[in-house]
Amino acid sequence: MHITAVYPGTFDPITCGHYDLIERAARFYDRLIIAVADNRNKTSLFTLNERVALAQQVTQRLNNVEVISFNGLLVDFVRQVDGQ
Repeated sequence: MHITAVYPGTFDPITCGHYDLIERAARFYDRLIIAVADNRNKTSLFTLNERVALAQQVTQRLNNVEVISFNGLLVDFVRQVDGQ
């Protein structure tokens, strides 16, 4: 059974604490999606594209980790990517 986990957040910016959780979670799942939220009600330090790029750079050596931005409801995004 192929299991996809989703780790959502704004990641503004991505931190060592975020990376620690990502690295540990990547060991347990076939696919881990870092879901970078586009929250227009929140003032962000970095743009959505910058946050995605930073997360991709930080996680590039983890083969089963993908970084994808989303807006709307998290539950809809998780369904869209067949996540758990």
